[in-house]
Amino acid sequence: MKFLPENWQDVFIPEYPLVELIVRGIILYFFILFMLRILTRRTTGELTAMDLVFILLLTEAAAHSLGDYTTVGDGIVMLIIFLLCNHGVNQLTYHSKFFQRIFEHPPLLIIKEGNLNLRNMRKELLTKDELMTHLRENGIENISDIKKAFVEGDGNISFVQYEKNKENGSKTSKDKPK
Repeated sequence: MKFLPENWQDVFIPEYPLVELIVRGIILYFFILFMLRILTRRTTGELTAMDLVFILLLTEAAAHSLGDYTTVGDGIVMLIIFLLCNHGVNQLTYHSKFFQRIFEHPPLLIIKEGNLNLRNMRKELLTKDELMTHLRENGIENISDIKKAFVEGDGNISFVQYEKNKENGSKTSKDKPK
């Protein structure tokens, strides 16, 4: 039984050509980013068991298309490619509205002045029961108490409530994010 490799170069020197590793990494990074972009906001923000299985299968499929690596060097090169792609996309979305629209979901209005926007809820596959759960988690009892609610780009739901006037109990239109 051997405890150490005979040739340390076999462990660290990449087996695949460097350009091939770079091209594979860039293509897979942007393909996975595209796949996550076309999914609903809630898929990426709040992982259910089904979503987690989907992500795991996606990464497993990507691992096979990256190649069967036998060296640490190949894996390190691929991780560096992914980190550089991620940093590049973050820089582009920060500095450019055009790239921000391409890579990030804008907020989606689901409640306006106490009324549900069923069309937008359908787009996000958000049921009324799920919405009511989010309301209760935020200490809100009635939809009519909500001035506006959005499904944010990260999948979370934010609420802007009417502020109750302490003197007569009526609602005023002061934005108060929750």
